[in-house]
Amino acid sequence: MPALAHKSMTRGSTVVSQRRTEPFHSAEEAWFWTMAALIARRDGARYTANSGLVARPCEPDDVIKCLDTLYRRRRIDLVHARIMRIWGERQVAPNPAYPGERCDCRLWREALDRLEWPLRIKGIVA
Repeated sequence: MPALAHKSMTRGSTVVSQRRTEPFHSAEEAWFWTMAALIARRDGARYTANSGLVARPCEPDDVIKCLDTLYRRRRIDLVHARIMRIWGERQVAPNPAYPGERCDCRLWREALDRLEWPLRIKGIVA
């Protein structure tokens, strides 16, 4: 069931947004959304939480923090993060049908499989 969007403070009173948040269907979908937001931010866009067509239960930095935690706990390596960044910027998953992308696909799957659980625990992925 979708949760209410984040609380915001306005002049001493707490206001809860009436928009319902919609979790992502997969870690891959959350990752592509995160990378799109980070690319937009890098290019100068100002990110405002839950101002898109679909309200999400997190901010892009929340997904990055989950990935960082996996790295710090040695559940993924730097090469996993590199592959996630490269293919996330392309907004497409590596295709194992192409010989040059097979290794990337394996690392991509490993990283996303390990990222799925922390995102589910936080309610980011349904």
